[in-house]
Amino acid sequence: MKRHHTILLSVLLTALAPVALGDREPKPAETAGAPSSELATFAGGCFWCMEHPYDELDGVVSTTSGYSGGSTQNPTYEEVSAGKTGHTEVVQIRYDPAKVSYDTLLEVFWRNIDPTTSDRQFCDKGSQYRPAIFYHNEEQRRLAEASKQKLAKEKSFSEPIVTEITSLAEFYPAEDYHQDYYRKNPLRYNFYRYSCGRDERLEELWGKQG
Repeated sequence: MKRHHTILLSVLLTALAPVALGDREPKPAETAGAPSSELATFAGGCFWCMEHPYDELDGVVSTTSGYSGGSTQNPTYEEVSAGKTGHTEVVQIRYDPAKVSYDTLLEVFWRNIDPTTSDRQFCDKGSQYRPAIFYHNEEQRRLAEASKQKLAKEKSFSEPIVTEITSLAEFYPAEDYHQDYYRKNPLRYNFYRYSCGRDERLEELWGKQG
């Protein structure tokens, strides 16, 4: 009887144990690559900070930090951050269009960047941090251009909107330690975000967000 209780307690503790951040369970269809899913790619400065808002959206299957927009093949983080590859940090989003629209992804994008700066975002300077919308097809290009025009009409910034809209050529996933960085290293992530003045500037541009 004592041995039976010990085994039962062990099973219960295993079931109740939290999942380690490095071994988190994938979102539904993240590993399956559902055929109904589509891709969107955005650059908004530090890719750590762009994963977070999209992961919270219902209909987003997965987010992957990476590099795009340059000419160097299979770039490393050190090469990109040095500004020698032409690439910028991006986040690629796999999403279910039946649950979340590309227009909604665009809205989230705009409200998480400073669209009035070109070769920088917040404290990060250089073309490797330039904001951009990398469209995957003609429909995404059309929607991106329309959203930019709408923003220019409805939002009065002190400077013009300079965010580029360009076709996606290649996407290179970043190193594993960059993926889900805000989950794996919450203290370092929050310190970086605060010290970079990201949220302060976003509030100046967009007002307080819920």
